[in-house]
Amino acid sequence: MSNRVVCREASHAGSWYTASGPQLNAQLEGWLSQVQSTKRPARAIIAPRRIFILGPSHHVPLSRCALSSVDIYRTPLYDLRIDQKIYGELWKTGMFERMTLQTDEDEHSIEMHLPYTAKAMESHKDEFTIIPVLVGALSESKEQEFGKLFSKYLADPSNLFVVSSDFCHWGQRFRYSYYDESQGEIYRSIEHLDKMGMNIIEQLDPVSFSNYLKKYHNTICGRHPIGVLLNAITELQKNGMNMSFSFLNYAQSSQCRNWQDSSVSYAAGALTVH
Repeated sequence: MSNRVVCREASHAGSWYTASGPQLNAQLEGWLSQVQSTKRPARAIIAPRRIFILGPSHHVPLSRCALSSVDIYRTPLYDLRIDQKIYGELWKTGMFERMTLQTDEDEHSIEMHLPYTAKAMESHKDEFTIIPVLVGALSESKEQEFGKLFSKYLADPSNLFVVSSDFCHWGQRFRYSYYDESQGEIYRSIEHLDKMGMNIIEQLDPVSFSNYLKKYHNTICGRHPIGVLLNAITELQKNGMNMSFSFLNYAQSSQCRNWQDSSVSYAAGALTVH
């Protein structure tokens, strides 16, 4: 048997973001320095030892979740190690498929979080691992099953979960053009639609979120990873854990005013355990 270490290259570096380590580092420092802290100064912190990154599958049909087949995820900053112990536990459940290296490198949803993860954890770079999970087009019952599975990892304070998602993809190129004229301009209608979904996510209600998606078909690419997270939270709430989720920021790539326009919405939020 070979002990060769298999790496996933930072395949979107140089196109979606810079491939230059120093330049990427400077950009991240600039953006992170502008963040408004929502908490008072901490007396002590617990740095996560394991970071789960759940991203939607954009390119391959997948009815379950898939694990990577590599050992290392490369970034222009430094290499991130996959936690093979946790991967072993997940694989043993029989609930997962394996991504090919091609699928892994074609997909951007997990990779786009790696530079931020690497930058945020740079002072602990040898002390943490990542658990990348590609989430397929799960049924509601599968979202519940995976939520239940991940809930025990979410309950552990040494784990952190990152869920990758954009919000509304609006316009002819996305084949989605929902418009509520009562909201005014198209971009206002998009914001209203997104914020309806965001409010439901903040209520931590997976059933309401599913019903919202069925009613409006909002093109939230990470709807299934979000569904898994909401179901994991529901499982923990049954056991008495008290949690809250708050959105911190919302933006659109451009303001749509006519039917030829297109935009993608972005939202960022955080789950807090009380």
